[in-house]
Amino acid sequence: MSAGCVSAGRVYRQGAFAGRLLLPTIVWGDESATASEEAVKRVFIDQVRFIGAGVIAIASVWTLIKILKPIAVGIREAAIAAGKRHAGKKVDLTERDVPIQIVGATIALLMLPVGFLLADFVNGTAIHNSTHLMVVSVAFILLIGLVVAAVCGYMAGLIGSSNSPISGVGILVVLVGALAVKLAYGPADGSETKALIAFTLFTAAIVFGISTISNDNLQDLKTGQLVGATPWKQQVALVVGVLFGSAVIAPVLGLLQSTFGFAGAPGAKDNALNAPQASIISRLAKGIFDNSLDWTYIGWGAFIGVVVIVVDETLKRGTAGRLKLPPLAVGMGMYLMPTTTLTIALGAVLGSLYDGWAERSGGDVEGKKRMGVLMSTGLIVGESLFGVVYAGIVGWSGDDAPLAVVGEGFATPAKFMGTALFAAAVTLLYKHARAQAEK
Repeated sequence: MSAGCVSAGRVYRQGAFAGRLLLPTIVWGDESATASEEAVKRVFIDQVRFIGAGVIAIASVWTLIKILKPIAVGIREAAIAAGKRHAGKKVDLTERDVPIQIVGATIALLMLPVGFLLADFVNGTAIHNSTHLMVVSVAFILLIGLVVAAVCGYMAGLIGSSNSPISGVGILVVLVGALAVKLAYGPADGSETKALIAFTLFTAAIVFGISTISNDNLQDLKTGQLVGATPWKQQVALVVGVLFGSAVIAPVLGLLQSTFGFAGAPGAKDNALNAPQASIISRLAKGIFDNSLDWTYIGWGAFIGVVVIVVDETLKRGTAGRLKLPPLAVGMGMYLMPTTTLTIALGAVLGSLYDGWAERSGGDVEGKKRMGVLMSTGLIVGESLFGVVYAGIVGWSGDDAPLAVVGEGFATPAKFMGTALFAAAVTLLYKHARAQAEK
C-alpha cells in the first residue's frame, strides 16, 4: 500500500503490451502456434521473453548510467560520515553506516573464497589451463555483481524484491558471462564445451546470489529508513541473516525438490514448480558456446528498449515528470507472465487509494503511508513463509493436498469462494491499516 505500488502498476500495463500485441503478432498466421494454449505459452517463453530480456538489458545499462552519480555520492557520503565518526564528531542516527573502508575490505577479502569455489568446480573437469579463466571469472563476478546489485536493488526499492527483474537481468549476466568465459578460454572441444557451459552457469549463480541479497537488503534498508532505524545495526543484522540464509536455503530447495520437483528437471511431479528461467538461461549459455543462439529476438528487444528510453525521457521533460514510461518496468512487463503482473496492478490500485486517503486525512501523512508499507510487507513475508510451511506439510504427509477439506468435484466453486475470501481478507486488512494509522 505504498506510493511505489503505483509505479509497479505500470509493469502490468507493459505486460499487457507483450500479451496483447507482441504475442499475437508473432503467432499470427501460424496454425501450429495457435493450436493449443501450451503452444502459445511456448512462443511466449521462447520468443517474447527473449524480447523482454533485450529490453531489460538495455534498460539495465541505462539505469546504471543514471544511478552512477547517486551511487558515487552515496559512497562519498559514507566515507565522509565514517571519517566524522572516527574523529569523534556527531553524525545523524540515520547516517551511521558500517564504515565504507570495512565494506570495501570485506568485498575484496570475499573474492578469495569465491576464487576457491571456482577452482574447486573446475577441478576434475575437462577444463585445462584454468588460471587465466579464474582471474577473468573472479573479475567478472566482482564487476558485474556490483552492477547487478545496483540495478536490482534500485528496482527492489521501487516495487519490492518479489518483483525485481532478477531473472531478466540474469539473462544479461549469462550472455556477458558466457562471452567472457569463451573469449578467456579460447577454442574448446566437445567435452571442454560442456564443462565450460557448466562453469558459466556456476559463475552466473554466484552473481545471482549477489543480486538476490541486494534485493532483500535494499528493501530492508529502505524500510529501516522509513521508520528511522540505525543503518549499521541493520547492516550487521543483515550479514547475520545472510549467514543463516545460506544454511537454510539449501534444505528448503531440497524440500521443494523432493515434494514438488521443478518443471523440466528429473523427478518433477504433476504439480511441479514452474522454472522456465532455468531452462532459458542454460539454453543461452549452450547457444553461445556452440554458436546456435538466435540473437534476433534479443536484438529486437534492445531496439524496443532504446525506443522506450527515448519516449520516457521525452515524456518526463514534456510533462514536468507527470508522465513516465520506465524502461525497466516495460521490460519486466514483457518478461513476466501476465498472471504474475496482475497482482502487482491490484496492489497498485489499493496503494493509490490508501495513499490518497492518507493525504486527504491530513495529520501524520508519512506515518500513515508507512503503516501501509508495513502491512504490505507482512503480507509478502507471510505468503513466502506459508509456502515453505505448506511444502513441509506436503512432504511430511505424502499427500499432494493435505489441507483439502472437500473433494475434487468442489474445485470450481472453491475457486470462486477462495477469491471471495481473499477479497474479504484484503478489505479487512485495508480497513485495519487505516484504523491503526488514525490512532
